[in-house]
Amino acid sequence: MTGRRPGPVGRDRYEPDRAEGPVPRSSVLDDYASRVLDVVDSIPPGTVMSYGDIAAYLGQGGPRQVGRILATWGGGVPWWRVVHADGSLLAGHERAALARYVAENTPLRATAGGGVPRIDMGRARSHP
Repeated sequence: MTGRRPGPVGRDRYEPDRAEGPVPRSSVLDDYASRVLDVVDSIPPGTVMSYGDIAAYLGQGGPRQVGRILATWGGGVPWWRVVHADGSLLAGHERAALARYVAENTPLRATAGGGVPRIDMGRARSHP
């Protein structure tokens, strides 16, 4: 495995992003989860991959499995660089993600009605 960056508040990315006490042995990071996190860690600033892109690149799992891994273990990787295939932002995290997209010059496109912009997947999609 590669070296890991610390997650939020000094937590290692191997620790789940929940404050429910000790991590049960059954939630030890497996090889697939580690590979998902490595792919997310390798996405360059200003680009994104969809959950399905990551699963397809690894040739295993699917978008939901990738999403579950990020929801549980993804605090120490650039989670905002993983989006829905339509370019929509992760519900509940739009503000934090949008600030990072602007800082990284990620291509965005306006939405009808002036709501939260979406990622311009044609220009922003990373191809590892």
